[in-house]
Amino acid sequence: MNVQSKIARPRPMARLSPTLADPSSDAAAVLRRLGFWLLFFATPLAALFARRAVVVVAPLAIGLLALAAALDGGSKLSGPRLRHILVSPGSVAGFLLLFWTVLSLVWTPFLPEASERLLNIVGMLLLAAIGYLALPDRMRSANLYILPVGVALTALAALGLALRPAPMSDPDGQSLERGLVVLVLFVWPAISWLHSRGRNMEALLLAVAVALASLVAPTPLPFQGLAVGALVFAVAAIAPKTGTVLTASVMAGLLLLAPLIPFVLKPLAAGFLGTPSALTAELEVWRSIVLGEPLRLVTGHGLETALRGRFVGLLPANAPSTILFEIWYELGLVGAAAGAVVLFAAVTGAVGERPPLIPGIMATFATAYAFGCLGIGTAQVWWFTALVIVGLIFVAIERGQFRTKRPKAILRTGR
Repeated sequence: MNVQSKIARPRPMARLSPTLADPSSDAAAVLRRLGFWLLFFATPLAALFARRAVVVVAPLAIGLLALAAALDGGSKLSGPRLRHILVSPGSVAGFLLLFWTVLSLVWTPFLPEASERLLNIVGMLLLAAIGYLALPDRMRSANLYILPVGVALTALAALGLALRPAPMSDPDGQSLERGLVVLVLFVWPAISWLHSRGRNMEALLLAVAVALASLVAPTPLPFQGLAVGALVFAVAAIAPKTGTVLTASVMAGLLLLAPLIPFVLKPLAAGFLGTPSALTAELEVWRSIVLGEPLRLVTGHGLETALRGRFVGLLPANAPSTILFEIWYELGLVGAAAGAVVLFAAVTGAVGERPPLIPGIMATFATAYAFGCLGIGTAQVWWFTALVIVGLIFVAIERGQFRTKRPKAILRTGR
């Protein structure tokens, strides 16, 4: 017998587990989970109590996601996808709109304030690009389920604050209203995620909770935006293609034909509400501006003039605060036309290849647009930040649709 055969051979070393072999993956997973927790859970809840919560939490969350992507390289496909988006016709129109906005600084009477606003817009665009590049190519369901949980708890907290205001809320209720606006924006991606996973009952209960919270809001604005979104959601659910084209056409058409609105609505408002009503007076101001400065309809008055002009007498104090008036007054026909193209391309191009997400995406566009038309401060940084977050949430949900059902087991019997 061979003596060497009796000697026990050394056992091969056990392979290190992935956790021990790649600690950066564990660190990236923790950072990513924390980033999504801040983005999906903390953002809507904190917006109820602090007016600048969205502005503070969102960059921190996106920073954590970017750090996680740098550690494990989980977003390798985001770069080519972003380059494809940047060369699309909608992005070309967006660059034209941005160029015209920069050019309007030449004739704006409020150069320092307009420059600050422009920097905020550019900063939000960069934040959106960083967030898009930081999202993983495939989203874990566990991370996405944070969203409906956060929306549900925020709705319950909003109900408590509205029925019995807490001392930490603002005396004028502005934090509560702002938080409810953010909540109404967040509910549509949350419903879309639950619907895509077949949890329709949970989605319905979530919608009811947010509707109740918006009903007891200090102002009707949150419920009005939610109602518009619900209507568009129903249309897009019944006929996805028709709902998409209709939503895009209405949004772009309203922006492009906005100077005709005071001429159409003023007689109706005077007939139903009376001449002394506030709405009739706003429409009369808008009508006078269109007739009094026809050349300015082409160039506009420059960035930031719609807001600052009220303080110095350039505009009447009761001038409309809708985004339709502000874009035409500040950027004129060129800005409005470019904005209409951007809107149409964004709405029609956002649906992708995931039919279950189409109603929620259309409802989000309609809700955000309704808020702008109803007079929310669209020039404020928190509003831009909220829109960026909602856009990133839908991208994350789309990347979480790679598997919708468990594969069925195939039983094979031997003969």
